Amino acid sequence: MKYQNNLAFAKQQDKEDTLSYVRNRFHIPKDENGNDWLYFTGNSLGLQPKSTKEYINQELDDWANLGVEGHFEAKNPWLNYHELLTDKMAKIVGAKPVEVVVMNTLTANLHLLMVSFYRPTKSKYKIVIESDAFPSDRYAVQSQLKFHGFSEEDVIEWKPREGEYLLNIEDLETIVSKQGDEIALLLIGGVNYYTGQFLDLKKIAAIGHSKNCIVGIDLAHGAGNVQPNLHDSGVDFAAWCTYKYLNSGPGSLGGVFVHEKHAKKKELPRFAGWWNHNKETRFNMRMPFDVMEGAEGWQLSNPPILSMAAIKASLDLFDEVGMDALIEKSEKLTGYFEYLINEIDSDDIKIITPSNPNERGCQLSIQVKNADKSLHKKLTEKHVITDWREPNVIRCAPTPMYTSFEDVYQMVSILKGLL
Repeated sequence: MKYQNNLAFAKQQDKEDTLSYVRNRFHIPKDENGNDWLYFTGNSLGLQPKSTKEYINQELDDWANLGVEGHFEAKNPWLNYHELLTDKMAKIVGAKPVEVVVMNTLTANLHLLMVSFYRPTKSKYKIVIESDAFPSDRYAVQSQLKFHGFSEEDVIEWKPREGEYLLNIEDLETIVSKQGDEIALLLIGGVNYYTGQFLDLKKIAAIGHSKNCIVGIDLAHGAGNVQPNLHDSGVDFAAWCTYKYLNSGPGSLGGVFVHEKHAKKKELPRFAGWWNHNKETRFNMRMPFDVMEGAEGWQLSNPPILSMAAIKASLDLFDEVGMDALIEKSEKLTGYFEYLINEIDSDDIKIITPSNPNERGCQLSIQVKNADKSLHKKLTEKHVITDWREPNVIRCAPTPMYTSFEDVYQMVSILKGLL
C-alpha cells in the first residue's frame, strides 16, 4: 500500500476498512469534552468490549437465582465453563483444543509448567532466556534454579549484538550448539515486550530440541496480536495472559498450551488438584488421583466464573472477526504508523521494532534520544495513552480491534508537535 501523510488519507482508509465496525463494540475512554482518547496501550491492558457486562451479569443473575445449582442449571453451566473457551482460544494461538486450557495467571502457569518440564540433572540444568526478558520471567527462572539447588548465575542470556536492539537467531544457535549439553530449558518471550520483535518459534523449537532441551514460550505479548501457530511450531509449552490484546480485564486469567506430544504422558511430574483429576470420577471424592490427558491435566482448581465470563465475551468477538482479518488490518495499520513516524524530520527518533511485518505484531517501540518520561506525561495530558519504558522508549500498539487510521494520524501529529 502507498501511504500518504494527511488526514484525508487516514479517513479514507477507515471508510474502506471492513473491520471499522468492531471499534463500536468497545468502550473507548473519553476526555472531558467527550472526545475519544487516542488509546495505544492494548499491549498493556485491552479496552472493555461492550458485551462484557452482559456476559458477567448473566452469571451474576444465575448465581442470584440458582445458587449452587448454577453449576448444572446456569445458562452456561459452571461445572465445565472453561470448556466454552477452549476451541476459540486454540484458534487464536494456532493449537489443537486438547493442547489448550484457560486457568490461573501467567507467572503461576509458568511455574506449574516448569514443575513438569524443567527437570534438571547435575549436568543438564541451565536455562536460556532473552537478555531483556520481562522481569517476571527472569524472576521465575531464577527462583526455579534456586529451588532446585542451583544458582541465579546458571541463567544464560540470549543477547542482541553490540549496538543492536533485536535478537539474532544465529546467536541462539551458537549458544545451544556450544552449551546445549548443560541447558535443560529455553524459556523465550515469543514477542519481546520491549522491542515488539516476533521471534521464529519453529526455529527456536528446532534449535532447542537439537540438544534435547525443552522449549517454552511466554506469549504475553503475542496472544491475540500475532498467529504463533503453536502446534506446528513444535514448542513444548507456552503460557500467556488475556488482559492485553485479548481484552479480558485487569488481572484476568491466563492461557496454557502443552503440545499434543505430551498429552498422554501421565507420568510427567506435576502438582495436582481435583480439577486435573479425571472429570468422570472427580466427584467420587475418594478415588486415587487419575490425571486428565492434554493441557487440562495441569489445572488445579475449579474455574473462577466471573473472570471467565469476561474472557468469553472477548473470545466470541475474536471468533466473529477472525485472526486472519485482524492480522491483515494490523499490518496495514502498523505499516501506516511506521510510515508516519519515519516521516518526522528528526534524527532523535527511530523505531527499534523490526520493519518486516512477519517479525512483529502491531506494537512499535519508538526510541526518542535525550527524552525522559516528561514526554510521555505530555502525551498523556493530551489524552494520547502510550506506555513509557526506561530509558527512552515509547511503546505504542495500534490494536486493530479498536484503533483507527485516524487515531494513528492524530497521535503522530501530536507527537511531532511535542518533539
